[in-house]
Amino acid sequence: MDIRVIIPTYNEKENIAELVKQILALSISARVIVVDDNSPDGTGQIADELAGQNSRVSVIHRSRKLGLGTAYIAGFKKGLTEGADRLITMDADFSHDPSYIPALVALANHYHITIGSRYVAQGGVVNWGWQRRFLSWGANAFARAALGLKARDCTAGFRCYHREVLLNIDLDRIFSNGYSFLVEMLFKCQRQGYGVGEIPITFANRERGQSKISRLEIYKAMYTVSRLSITRLIPQRSIQISTLPPLPPNPDSSKSLVEKSAPHP
Repeated sequence: MDIRVIIPTYNEKENIAELVKQILALSISARVIVVDDNSPDGTGQIADELAGQNSRVSVIHRSRKLGLGTAYIAGFKKGLTEGADRLITMDADFSHDPSYIPALVALANHYHITIGSRYVAQGGVVNWGWQRRFLSWGANAFARAALGLKARDCTAGFRCYHREVLLNIDLDRIFSNGYSFLVEMLFKCQRQGYGVGEIPITFANRERGQSKISRLEIYKAMYTVSRLSITRLIPQRSIQISTLPPLPPNPDSSKSLVEKSAPHP
């Protein structure tokens, strides 16, 4: 199976080399696509060095900071063109521990989209203040209520998509960019009828570098949810969807897929 891990970067020189190293060390033999937005700190040059050292690493260089959503789309298109079967998205700052990736891929045997979730049993966050916890919880509750989303963690960026999902979603018509892109993608996938599964993860706040989340991103996400809620009234075209074997009925089945190694130092 051809697995690609897409990592958007902007000023992540403290993290990118170690993150790529840990991904390449996983037993699933994943390939890495770094999408760098001309980072002033030299992240793109570090990524080029990594690509020169290992053929499983490739880099997309963009001229300026163009946003999270378009970075993911650039990575999706490259991975799909090269024949990827599973495409994983994750942050570059170790808030998504790469040791969860095999569990995301394993759960994808039963669901078309799998999510590393903070808001299922055994999931959680560390090093978050109460304000950020409240904002994140509120954004998820709002998205689930307004859009009818079934996932518990609608704003999570740690995901694994089947190839067919991304081929059947018109990526060029995704309106959102930043973090609201994640909500719109999930909404469109669910509307098409694709199954969504979640594994519990512990989301750790970044230890190195600066956060990219701003108050403006939160307002954009609220606008995106409001805009998409109107489209729920529009009939959805039907497509043929692959049938996947169901997850065993044991309620702890998804948790058992998480064979998590020790966190990064």
